[in-house]
This record gives sequence, C-alpha cells and structure tokens, in this order.
Amino acid sequence: MFDNFFTFEITGELISSLIVIFIIMVLSLIVGILAARQNPLKKPKGLLLVAECGVKFFDDFSRDLVGTTLPNFGGFIMGVALYLFISFIFGLTGLPSPVTYMAIPLSLGLTTFLLIHYTSARFTKWAYFKRYIDPIPIFLPINLISMWAPLLSLTLRLFGNAIAGWALLTIVESALRDLSAMIFSFAPNGLNEVFLAPIPLAVLHAYFDIFSGLIQTFVFILLTSIFIGQEIPEDIDLNTLGRRKKA
Repeated sequence: MFDNFFTFEITGELISSLIVIFIIMVLSLIVGILAARQNPLKKPKGLLLVAECGVKFFDDFSRDLVGTTLPNFGGFIMGVALYLFISFIFGLTGLPSPVTYMAIPLSLGLTTFLLIHYTSARFTKWAYFKRYIDPIPIFLPINLISMWAPLLSLTLRLFGNAIAGWALLTIVESALRDLSAMIFSFAPNGLNEVFLAPIPLAVLHAYFDIFSGLIQTFVFILLTSIFIGQEIPEDIDLNTLGRRKKA
C-alpha cells in the first residue's frame, strides 16, 4: 500500500521542467557576463537591453501592486513569469509541457500560498492569528477552510487551462490524421496522415502555447502580487522597518 505512495517517478513533464530551469540559468549567466563587460557609458544592446527592459518592467509592476516594502519582489516575479511562459511554449518543441503535470502548478501555487502567509506574519506579527477568528471566534473553522482558496485557485487555473489546451490539440491532431489518411488513402501508410494536420495545428499551437500561455502567465503573477500586496499594512513605517533590519 505504502510502496506506491513513496515511489518517485521521473516523468517527461518533470524532465521538461528541469530543461526550462536550465535554459533560464544559462540565459541568466549570459546576461550576467554581458552586464559585467558592458561599458556603463554606452547604451546596452541585444539580449542585455531586453533583460534591462524586463527588469524595469517587473520592478515597476511590483512597485505598483506590492509597494516598496519588498524591494526584491520584482526579481521573484520575473523569475516566475519566465519559468511559466517558457513552460507553456515548451510544447512547441514536441516535448511535454511542464504545466500539464499537476505537481508543477501545485508547486507554484504553494509557493505563492506560503509567501502570502509569511508576508502577513512578517508585517503583522502576532496580529496575524487574528485573521482566523474574524469577525468572531466562531468563524475559526470557516476561516481555516477559506485560507486555502488562493492555493486552489492558482493551481487549478494553471493546470486546467494547460490540460484543456493539450487535450484539445491531441483530439484535433488525431481527428485530422484519421481524416487525412481516409482522403489520401492512395498514399503510403504513415505519409497519408500528415497532409491536413500541419496548418490547423500550427494555428492552435500559436493560440494555446503562445497567446494563452502569455495570458495565463500574466494572470498568475498579477494574482500573486495582489494576494501578497494585500497582506502588507498600508500604514507600515518604512523607516522603522529599515531600522529593524539593521538591528
């Protein structure tokens, strides 16, 4: 019974996820080398310019939604966005997309979930526990259940959209192959299946892998920023926070 529970299986989606992480690491290393060699008196070009524009965009994005109390939050959001978007478009390579494996969206949702409660506890201290008995202590069971809503929302939204796109593409590809084999039955077996599929599948891949992937990435980082930003009190004293860090 417990043997299957503790069995760790390396799936194709997990391998794809490791490849995506490796791609991000290589890009980060290249950008770091280019930045170290860049003359500060000259305007950046190429990949370095793209990286600087990305950093500025995510820093501004973080500042608008979270504020200035988490100065490094823009870098975190940028990393998540890069991973998610590359994972969505990774299906274009013919390899499985990481986001179609439930563990990947769950891990991302769990990361946001833990950051939400860490941020709340960090800025509100012991008042953090008051959220579970608002407005009156009898609401404790309801609040304990509702606290999991962001985790479920983020996880199921990512996984649902990814798996729906994959399922539709698989069904359409199978139907087009069968239809092509029937129409071009005079051609050799195997070859007669490829005539109808390329163009419709290319259009569907462009939508589900690129356009939908971009939308889902933006929605995820938007909700993550909003959820975490809501946990920071509006009257937080930045000077006091700075003195606390130095101490």
